[in-house]
Amino acid sequence: MKTIVILIMLTASLGYGQNKNAKASMEVNGVCMMCKTRIEKACYKTKGVKSAVWNVNTHELRLIYDERKTDINTIQSNILGVGHDVKDLKATDEAYATVHPCCRYRDNEVRKDHEDNTIKERDK
Repeated sequence: MKTIVILIMLTASLGYGQNKNAKASMEVNGVCMMCKTRIEKACYKTKGVKSAVWNVNTHELRLIYDERKTDINTIQSNILGVGHDVKDLKATDEAYATVHPCCRYRDNEVRKDHEDNTIKERDK
């Protein structure tokens, strides 16, 4: 009987520890290093997020988070709250209006300016 109890406790503790560090990636819209700072900061303000790295060129956000403390929906909600769209969800117009004018990734002209600057920097 003791053996069964010990096995159950061991199995339960192993299963509990496996979800500690989940990895995920998602697309988040933005155009510059200010966007990067804002997106990553929104992630780190979410309890349980251990790592958040957003790539300016690919718009990919890579996350490591503790599933016992948070989930993807909560992280996405915090990103939307600072004005950045995620793949299938858009930030409210009010949240989007809070981003710096040079970060208005929905504006074709702003996006084009950032793309042109990226090309100029790369060609130097």
